[in-house]
Amino acid sequence: MPLPAPATKPTLYFIGVSTGQSSIMRVFPAWAAHLGLDAEIKGIDFPLHADPAAYRAAVAFIRDDPHSAGALVTTHKIDLFKACHDLFDVIDPHAAFMDETSCISKQDGKLICHAKDPISSGLSLDGFLPPDHFAKTGAEVFSMGAGGSTIALTWHLMREARGANVPSRIIVSNRSPARLDEIRRIHAQVPTTAKLDYVVAPDPADNDAVVAGLKPGSLVINATGLGKDAPGSPLTDAVQFPEQAIVWDLNYRGNLIFLDQARAQETAKHLQIEDGWTYFIHGWTQVIAEVFHIDIPTSGPDFDALARIAGEVGAVKRA
Repeated sequence: MPLPAPATKPTLYFIGVSTGQSSIMRVFPAWAAHLGLDAEIKGIDFPLHADPAAYRAAVAFIRDDPHSAGALVTTHKIDLFKACHDLFDVIDPHAAFMDETSCISKQDGKLICHAKDPISSGLSLDGFLPPDHFAKTGAEVFSMGAGGSTIALTWHLMREARGANVPSRIIVSNRSPARLDEIRRIHAQVPTTAKLDYVVAPDPADNDAVVAGLKPGSLVINATGLGKDAPGSPLTDAVQFPEQAIVWDLNYRGNLIFLDQARAQETAKHLQIEDGWTYFIHGWTQVIAEVFHIDIPTSGPDFDALARIAGEVGAVKRA
């Protein structure tokens, strides 16, 4: 995709795969009006695992264009970091630790790389998990897809700071082994009591087999992008979720087959089903606060107002 023309007013870029279909294109103007920001949003779409030169061109454009304020990066977080880390003047500790870029901002003439997913995924998880869920149940976590979102959310759940409320086991699957090697390297630097397993799963039936062996109450996560960035689900229709599982799709738009598979067993298996809408709101508000150097609370009336606006103007078919 060609880069945008130079911005004529403060502009936030959305670097993704199918950005024009995202609710943020309707939500951001309403949020900007509410927050008093004279700013606009533009999408930059790349195919999965794009040419590193394309990522570098986009980052250099944002760096050099006076009205380009920053960007939110999705899907390409790890690939963009690998291609562009030398272009940043500052890399925040989360980004350096996780080797990913989910937010780009500018301040005092410096281009800054951030990883916001550890914060936004943690806020989302803690918002829907029952209190002390893992301490009370001994449940496990199975995250399909070894990209930046899984790195962030597993880091949040496995930390010793959570005390006894840590999953008894965390399993990560991916279609190819390279990303599993990378997340294994990162996990090795995080002290934890959780048992860690990594599964190469080139076929959805491989993930089915893992789900079938999970303990009751376990958290099952679609972090693959399937259903949004590409059609399908990481599971087959034959999957059997554990009793009282919590099923979370990081997507909120797309064909959402993964959620349909969970809904088919919702009553029989007493499932708690969550889509990615709240994750979307936390992810974007974290980035907007960083890029435009404003304070946006993560809860309370001001946050609730932004969530209400998003629901009104960005409504899509969701669970």
